[in-house]
Amino acid sequence: MTYSEPAHAAVGRTQSLTSSHPTAVAPTGVTVYGCGKDEAALFREMAPRVGAIPTITEAAVSEANVELTNGNRCISVSHKTGIANSTLLALSRAGVAYISTRSVGYNHIDVGYAASVGISVENVAYSPDSVADYTLMLMLMTARHAKSIIRHADVHDYRLNDVRGKELRDLTIGVVGTGRIGVAVMDRLRGFGCRTLAHDSHSTTEADYVPLDKLLQLSDIVTLHTPLTADTHHLLNRHRIEQMKHGSCIINTGRGSLIDTEALVFALESGRLGGAALDVLEGEEGIFYTDCRNKPIDSKALLRLQEMPNVIISPHTAYYTDHALSDTVENSITNCLKFESRNQHG
Repeated sequence: MTYSEPAHAAVGRTQSLTSSHPTAVAPTGVTVYGCGKDEAALFREMAPRVGAIPTITEAAVSEANVELTNGNRCISVSHKTGIANSTLLALSRAGVAYISTRSVGYNHIDVGYAASVGISVENVAYSPDSVADYTLMLMLMTARHAKSIIRHADVHDYRLNDVRGKELRDLTIGVVGTGRIGVAVMDRLRGFGCRTLAHDSHSTTEADYVPLDKLLQLSDIVTLHTPLTADTHHLLNRHRIEQMKHGSCIINTGRGSLIDTEALVFALESGRLGGAALDVLEGEEGIFYTDCRNKPIDSKALLRLQEMPNVIISPHTAYYTDHALSDTVENSITNCLKFESRNQHG
């Protein structure tokens, strides 16, 4: 099983946009789907400087709006909405040959099917510091029972918590997946003086690598930084969660389906686990990134987890920083220009 990010991810912002791509002979049209206001401003600023002409829409790509490609061979898509195979087929018939997804993960696209209809799919890399910083924040909040403390303070109950917090230097942290983000997390943990264990299908950095079962048995906090694939779906299932150290915590800033949510809820309710901090969740599609204040939420697991004082939920926001957003837009444009350049010179 592979636990780190794909090795062929586009490089991060190690070079400026004006020097990191081969300039296409003619302007390159790129249709940008699922584009928020902040992203749109960056696309409009960056694209013209390098000979790219963006067509921007806030709507996710679908069969209904394939015509927005306007003959463009390259499109850029968000990770927030899955792309149906029927949409991929419609894109192919419209002349699209390349998709740059503005994410590290591919789980919202059937890459194999895309290839079968003549569409190449490529991801982007962005600042790993965005997710790494957020992961450390969640670890500290979990270790210090921050959610419970803040909830009590919000209703003016300023008594000390019945359960004392823990210092990271006294804990063992297990890092599953040692790609760019996992390594960035381990770099930060060194400053806290804690013991760190690592697990991956291959060693990518200097670390104390151990089998997954051993990592789960020894770690006080387990943090997940692996892509979601067929092999890693429910990586933490009921059996593996039962192997975890009693009272330990799980941090997930990767993908929701890395964890069997039903098994997680059971382990938290039974006291087997001491807590969890989840920036991603199974079934988050259609809930995260939307305003649900005045409509019912069709996820019993999410509602139950949010009730728990020892569970922190955030809406898939770990990556969302100024730096990372700029990286994402820049590298998505670069991907498209490189694709066109390869084809022009091929």
